[in-house]
Amino acid sequence: MDQHQEIDHSSKDFKSNWVNSSVFLFYLQVFCLAAFVLGGCYSLYKHSYKGKPEVNVPSNTLYTPEYK
Repeated sequence: MDQHQEIDHSSKDFKSNWVNSSVFLFYLQVFCLAAFVLGGCYSLYKHSYKGKPEVNVPSNTLYTPEYK
């Protein structure tokens, strides 16, 4: 028996093992999509509408104007 056994590194190579590489790329896409969606949701929450502001309207420009 030979003490020096050859190790096949091609089974661990990203380019030659399409099963492992496709699983990696799938999870990379899932992670990127989740990060994009969560980032968009956070941005929408951060820039959300704060409510109706208090606006002073002159009384003579109302639907039923009040004159002095």
